[in-house]
Amino acid sequence: MIILILIGLTSHRPKEWKRYSIASKAQGTTYSIVYYEKDSVITKEMIAQKLIKLDSSLSLYKTYSHINQFNNSEKGIILDNSLFPVIKKSIETFKETNGLFDITVYPLVEAWGFGVKKTASEPDSSTISLLQDCIGNNLIELKGNYLYKKKPCVKIDLDGIAQGYSVDELADLLEKHGVENYVVELGGEIRVQGRKQPDGEKFKIGIESPAEDTFGQNPLQKIITLDKGAITTSGSYRKFYESKGKKITHLINPKTGYPHNNELISVTVFANDAITADAYDNALMLMGLKQALAFVENKKNLAAYFIYRKKDGTIADTSSTAFLKLKNQ
Repeated sequence: MIILILIGLTSHRPKEWKRYSIASKAQGTTYSIVYYEKDSVITKEMIAQKLIKLDSSLSLYKTYSHINQFNNSEKGIILDNSLFPVIKKSIETFKETNGLFDITVYPLVEAWGFGVKKTASEPDSSTISLLQDCIGNNLIELKGNYLYKKKPCVKIDLDGIAQGYSVDELADLLEKHGVENYVVELGGEIRVQGRKQPDGEKFKIGIESPAEDTFGQNPLQKIITLDKGAITTSGSYRKFYESKGKKITHLINPKTGYPHNNELISVTVFANDAITADAYDNALMLMGLKQALAFVENKKNLAAYFIYRKKDGTIADTSSTAFLKLKNQ
């Protein structure tokens, strides 16, 4: 009887919280997932399968992907379940940013050497002018789940939003399996939900200093604490090359046809989900500091942190009002 009672007490002992970590490479970068649960409910294989599915829809580097099917089409295609929400959000963000976020910019991205196929020289002004005839959200139209193109030359690039969407999809996978406390990171894009367990401490997220400077003399420029939301960063220091003494960045302004060229070095955006933060960070970079700061202050669900170069060449930083609250939590 005593033995049976002891066995019964042992079998009903509450399970303790455990920290689980999954990390690997995907989408040309790395990912890291940390979650707290009493049992392992998410495996590396589950994450890999999810990312493969997303790549088959959104990746320009997969010849069979749905985005490449659209780019290679004459008039458009029916969108799959991944491409549809990303296109819908992209069109919405285009309108909100007055055209600075424009997924039809891909012909210019290719011309400047940041496409799948690399180019050996900068485009001249006549080439840029010619390519701009293929740029603009007025050249695509979403009807139901069909995305039309009005010119065969229209090509889309989801680099500025797809990774944020992928982060949200991984977060959704965790939540569908009952995980309520996690950090998902993919290529520096982050989504947070809940807190560390069992102590209930909020997650700490570091914001990197621009690699091109020693600003702040610390790899992490700021540390914020979160228990919900997403953080993404766009910077002119991440993808670039130098030509004729100039830095050519991957951030192409769809209105001018030329790469980003203003005082902003990086913009870190906080939003409720990663697709939103990711969609806005590039557009804010193109706006320049004054306009970008005013834009964010007028958005209830956005906050931003800016690192910029002053006229005298020194590096400085500033934040929106809402972002300051994140640092002080």
